[in-house]
Amino acid sequence: MPNIINQRDLDFLVYEFFNCEALTERERYTEHNRETFDATIDLARRIAEDKFMPIQKKVDEVEPTFDGETVTMVPEIKDAIDTVIQSGLGATTADFELGGMQLPYVVSSAAYSYLTAAASTTLGYVGLTNANANLIEAHGTAEQIEKWVVPMRDGRFAGTMAMTEPGAGSGLADLTTTADRAEDGTYRIRGSKIFISGGDHEISDNIVHLVLARIKGAPKGVKGISLFIVPKFMVNDDGTVGERNDVALSGLWHKMGGRGHTSTSLSFGEKGGAIGYLVGEEHHGLKYMFHMMNEARILVGTGAACTALIGYQYSLDYAKERLQGRLLSNKNPESAPVPIIKHTDVKRMLLTQKAYAEGAFTLCLYGSSLYEDEKTAETQEQRDKASLLLDFLTPIIKTWPSEYGPKANDLAIQVLGGHGYMNEHPVEMYYRDNRLNPIHEGTTGIQSLDLLGRKVPMNGFAGYQAMLAEMRSTIEAEQARLPEQCDALARAIARLEETTTALMTVAATENPDLAMANSVEYLDFFGNVVVAWVWLKMGAVASKGLDHLSHDSDEAFYRGKLQAMKFFFEYQLPKVYASADLLCSANRTTFDMQEDWF
Repeated sequence: MPNIINQRDLDFLVYEFFNCEALTERERYTEHNRETFDATIDLARRIAEDKFMPIQKKVDEVEPTFDGETVTMVPEIKDAIDTVIQSGLGATTADFELGGMQLPYVVSSAAYSYLTAAASTTLGYVGLTNANANLIEAHGTAEQIEKWVVPMRDGRFAGTMAMTEPGAGSGLADLTTTADRAEDGTYRIRGSKIFISGGDHEISDNIVHLVLARIKGAPKGVKGISLFIVPKFMVNDDGTVGERNDVALSGLWHKMGGRGHTSTSLSFGEKGGAIGYLVGEEHHGLKYMFHMMNEARILVGTGAACTALIGYQYSLDYAKERLQGRLLSNKNPESAPVPIIKHTDVKRMLLTQKAYAEGAFTLCLYGSSLYEDEKTAETQEQRDKASLLLDFLTPIIKTWPSEYGPKANDLAIQVLGGHGYMNEHPVEMYYRDNRLNPIHEGTTGIQSLDLLGRKVPMNGFAGYQAMLAEMRSTIEAEQARLPEQCDALARAIARLEETTTALMTVAATENPDLAMANSVEYLDFFGNVVVAWVWLKMGAVASKGLDHLSHDSDEAFYRGKLQAMKFFFEYQLPKVYASADLLCSANRTTFDMQEDWF
């Protein structure tokens, strides 16, 4: 069985970097300890190895089909998803009272890394269901929680988010799905949605769609959007599944990767109107949906990071075993070939993957730790700070892993050489799976506009300043231990501030469209600085680990972390200065390009 993820790396992150054992002192987690955390992670690993890894290739080759009535997919998918749910892993962070494990979010994310890496988007049936349930718990009524969340938590129902429409695409202000209020207080939903992940399947007894629609007479734009629970099947008063709602599958989309998770077109109300239940207040739907969207964005970033990790692990194992060539310094043609990991360029490709994949994954776990503190930190000040940082970082947590994850997978293919793009090895599949992530849950361009246009200036630059302060606090704490990297990060942050000021000036005094023209470059700049900070923090923990070695194997592990940190600072971080020069000049090349010049 190929290795999925380095277990030692997970232990490092969960116990040394994030110190999750300390969370057991919080009231919510007093019934947990390291043993329960380890048992959960080990359970996820075993399910990943036993249920998902053996079907990876089959899931990729045998896509879901629709015969006009029923969706058919690889039957082993249902078995694997059922195993996750029956094990309790389907609701790791949910309350005990709702059938959950009530685990800390970082521990849950660490456990899920095995499942996500092995299952790719197939695990989306579970992830989106949890996010759907979390939204209804946060904004729904007690009756809605009992009727929809409880069966989702126990795995009988699945959940989706239905936003995108054929005409509107990512422009939610232009959505046309309508909702008419009925006399009984329910609504009749009519419209079409596309690219709905998990929109139809036979894995669960029912599917709970969270649908954005516009009530007739509502204001134009995003301020007139409401959110509705629209089930595939109606639910009787006793909780049993009833007749089919007016929700129809119009067809399946076939993706280049992630083929275990259906991508659907759905029609609502073709026979008079699908019955929907309003969530919260009218016209506040997009605000509620952002609860699920932001969770899904972090799931996308984490999925991208995990797919990069499994590709890195596979190419690393291959490089250790594949014999080919000799070092240039060896002039003896009769000497034995060496493992390709000894060749410097292979080391470069492996180091790049390690720096990207492990940096991305740690960034995503940091997002989970912020979500944890937002919910369970001891003081309101700590909770507010975590909420501020998480809201600000979400575009980066979603985008940096989804951009650099495929780059890592691309290098995994290259490490295998000619074997890399053959489907006898899974690395080409990992690349195809990961290439979906720059588009999932808001494209890179949308995330960059969110960061530069909204998150940076929001609330008087509060989130932006909090993030800079957090990075500078680490620099101050680790200056004596890692002076070279601390100085390099301090310079990059100073250049980031100059660049941000320049862009805000252009937006205020010249043309906001010009200021935003290179927003993707800005997001990449900011992301590289943040991941450099993440690597600085990992390097500091590894350096302290070397000071207190408990096992001989730990020395190699910690030195590997420090070398990857060094690589990121010397190969990746310097690229931000080219970005800064382009951004500070208010470069007009793309802005001035005319449609008829193409």
